[in-house]
Amino acid sequence: MENIKILVVDDERKLRDLVRLYLEKEGFTVGEAEDGKKALELYQKEQWDFIVLDLMMPGIDGWEVCKEIRKKSNVPIIMLTARDDEMDRVLGLELGADDYVSKPFSPRELVARVKAVLRRSHTAPSVEQPAGPSILQFPGLSINPVLRLVLVDGQAVTLTPKEYELLYQLARSPRRTFTRDELLETIWGYDYMGDTRTVDTHVNRLRDKLLKASGNKTSYVATVWGVGYKFEVS
Repeated sequence: MENIKILVVDDERKLRDLVRLYLEKEGFTVGEAEDGKKALELYQKEQWDFIVLDLMMPGIDGWEVCKEIRKKSNVPIIMLTARDDEMDRVLGLELGADDYVSKPFSPRELVARVKAVLRRSHTAPSVEQPAGPSILQFPGLSINPVLRLVLVDGQAVTLTPKEYELLYQLARSPRRTFTRDELLETIWGYDYMGDTRTVDTHVNRLRDKLLKASGNKTSYVATVWGVGYKFEVS
């Protein structure tokens, strides 16, 4: 994990200093932004490998920063929230955050989560692929595991790494039902510190994108109530 550049965005100077200290001790290169406006400026000027982003900031808040970044990039993002509020976490995940940490937090825990997210993103796709993976073809849908390219009716669909991995995992075994725990362990890994609601949030975002791309004909991912999800072609 050498030469990893991490942008830490928080309006508390002492917190930024503390996070920088712990991240630099692990060999990361760290930049800082005191608010959302500065964060977006730095993001546009430089190449960043990871972003630690506070939600509650004056002016442009963390949700808006995340939304703007996700329009152009799938760079890993961990959100910091001052409240252990479920709606904060759900909204952050819906906007594309990879994980969240509630304040107050242990700097060591934050570093551990950063490393976990980096491992998952750098080893993507985390699902096991067969030798010489072939393109998965379904009516109206094509999934290229080499290029990590998803086409719906011939048009590319922009997915985050986790959305792609969810779709690929489900599509490899059509009609098989995967439990939320299976998907959480397979896609996020055993060391993930979140819960199964993370799966629900990402599946909802994935279905919305596929449904929109198909002209509201199908989302390809069906809910098996009380169990989990399965890939289904109408």
